[in-house]
Amino acid sequence: MKLSQLGGKEIVNLNDGTRLGIIADSDLVIDEKTGKIISLLVPDKKSQFKLFSTDRMDIEIPWDSIRKIGDDMIIIEI
Repeated sequence: MKLSQLGGKEIVNLNDGTRLGIIADSDLVIDEKTGKIISLLVPDKKSQFKLFSTDRMDIEIPWDSIRKIGDDMIIIEI
């Protein structure tokens, strides 16, 4: 799968059904030596309401927590 194909997919937690965000708004943490993806950084929805804050709060999702990448969503287990 290409990185561009991940764009627009919604991230959903398998344990409680929580919608964490959309991959287009997220960042990837990549190991510079191996090139492997370590984790996804998804903006915390609660911090988006702070209009004048420069500090962005992120939820870090380990790549190992991804259970399924489907057509419309990414299922994680955290």
